[in-house]
Amino acid sequence: MKNVSIITFINTIFIIAFVGVLSTFILFTNWERDRYFAYEKQRYSLVADAFLSGLQFLPQERQLQRLYKHFNVKNIKDADKRLSILKSAKLLFIKNTIFGRVRVYQKRKNRYIYIQTLGYNLMLKDLKPKKYNREIALLLLALISGILTFIYTTLRRKLYPLKVLDKEVQKFANGNLDIQIGTYGNDEIGKIATTFNKAIQAIKEQMESKNLFMRNMMHELKTPITKGRILAESIDDFEDKELLIRSFERMNEIITELAQVEKLTSKNLKLNPQIVSFDALIEKSKKLLICQEERVVKQYNNFRLTVDPNHFTIVLKNLIDNAIKFSTDQKAIIKATPKKIEILSKGEQMKHPLSYYTEPFSQEEKKNNGFGLGLYIVQSILDIHHNKFSYHYENGYNIFEIVL
Repeated sequence: MKNVSIITFINTIFIIAFVGVLSTFILFTNWERDRYFAYEKQRYSLVADAFLSGLQFLPQERQLQRLYKHFNVKNIKDADKRLSILKSAKLLFIKNTIFGRVRVYQKRKNRYIYIQTLGYNLMLKDLKPKKYNREIALLLLALISGILTFIYTTLRRKLYPLKVLDKEVQKFANGNLDIQIGTYGNDEIGKIATTFNKAIQAIKEQMESKNLFMRNMMHELKTPITKGRILAESIDDFEDKELLIRSFERMNEIITELAQVEKLTSKNLKLNPQIVSFDALIEKSKKLLICQEERVVKQYNNFRLTVDPNHFTIVLKNLIDNAIKFSTDQKAIIKATPKKIEILSKGEQMKHPLSYYTEPFSQEEKKNNGFGLGLYIVQSILDIHHNKFSYHYENGYNIFEIVL
C-alpha cells in the first residue's frame, strides 16, 4: 500500500465498508426470513392440531369463536371467496395428520389456513401481525449507508486541496516557477501550501539572482576577451600570436558552455526541431572544433533526421571533441544510421560508468583542461530530445551511442 495514493486508499476503504454493510444486510435478511418461515410453520402446525382435534368432538359455535380469538384467526364463510383463494393463492405447505389435512396459502401479504376433516372445511385468515424485521433492516442499511456517505464526502472535500497541491507541485517540477498555490485554512494542508509558496518564492529569487550574476559575468568577460582577441592579431611573433588567439578562443568557448549550462539548469532551453542532413551537422560540428579534417573519420551514408540543429550540433561537437582528446591516435570515428549514431575512439576504457561523467564538473583524473561539462550538456540536450544515450567498450574502442 506504500505506492497507493491517499484518495485511492480512502476509496478502497469505503468500498470495502459499503460491501461489508451490504453483505451483512443480505445475510441478516436471509437469516431473518428463514427464522420467520420456521416460526410460521410451527405456529400453523399448532393451529392445525388444535382445530383438527377440536373438530372431532363437534364443537359448538361458541367453542369455535374461542379458538378463533385464541389463535387470532378469522373464519371465511363466503364460498366464492374461499374458492378464489384456493385457485389463485400460493400454496406454502401441507400437513397431513390422522385427523385430517391442513394447507397454508399466501395471497399478497395475507396467510390463509385451510382445514379439511370429516364433516368440516374451514378457511381461516391469519390476523396475527408479522414479526418479519425486513423493514427495520432496510432502515438500518439506509442509516449506516448515509453515515458512510457523509464521512466519505467530508473526507474527499477535506483532501481535495491536497490533489490541487499535487498538480501544482507537478507543474513546479516541470519548470513552471510562476505557479501560485491558494490558501486552504490553518490545517496541515493549508500550512503545507503556505510553506510551499514561500519555498517557490525563495527559489525564484535565488534563480533570478543566479541568472543575473551569470549574465553579468559573461557580459563583462566577453568585452575584454574580444578586445584581447583583436589585440592578439597585431602581434608580429607568430607563435605568441597563435598561443594568445587559442587562449582567447578557449575562454570564449568556456563562456559559451557556461551559457549553455545556465539554460539547461534553468530549464529555459526550447527546441526548434527541423529535418536536417546528418552530414551537415557533422560539418558544422567540425567547424566549431576547428579541427583538422583527418581527425574525423566518417563511416556512414548520409541521411536526414529531425532534431534541433543548433543544439544537436553541440552534442556531436562535444562527443567528437572528447573522442579526439582521449584517443591514442587523436581520431574520432563516426558511424551512423537513421536509428543510431556511434562515436568511437581508440584508447583505454573509462574508469567510471557513464552516469559519473554526465554529472556536471565530472572528469577523468588525467584531464587537465575544461570544466567537465561536455557530457553533462550532451546528456541534458539528448534528454530534451528524448534520445537514449549510452556507452560501452569493445575491441579497444570507447563507443558512445545515441539511439534516435
